[in-house]
Amino acid sequence: MNDQIFVEKSKTEFEPTIIAFLCNWCSYTGADLAGTSRMKYEPHVRVIRVMCSGRVEPAFVLKAFAEGADGVLICGCHPGDCHYHSGNYKTLRRYHLLTKYLEQMGIQKDRFQLSWVSASEGRLFADVVNTMTHVLRKLGPSPIRENIRNLA
Repeated sequence: MNDQIFVEKSKTEFEPTIIAFLCNWCSYTGADLAGTSRMKYEPHVRVIRVMCSGRVEPAFVLKAFAEGADGVLICGCHPGDCHYHSGNYKTLRRYHLLTKYLEQMGIQKDRFQLSWVSASEGRLFADVVNTMTHVLRKLGPSPIRENIRNLA
């Protein structure tokens, strides 16, 4: 049968890689809810569970980009709901500073995102991942990834 119903994706089509740091108490559980509820979201996210979003050091984000990530997502408890009281406020302060630093390095601000996702917000997690994937597809590969490829 020569007529194909499905169009195959080109092997050269860009698919972004997102590194997501999720807090253990809220965001990771929200992501788990999205999965167990069989919500559809893009498969391009690689999850790293941390006990608190406040534990995500700027060096972790920089290393993710240096290792070839196209985007980095940090998800934590909503402000005021942190299991460790103020970890998400620490995350918010770091996020604003790190966003400015990354822009100076030539990384567009849409490649680095912060989102508050509670344990009951599986749909929100799926939406955040889908939106970020869509934005990264438009932006194309990370400029750092391209620089690393050119060095090799």
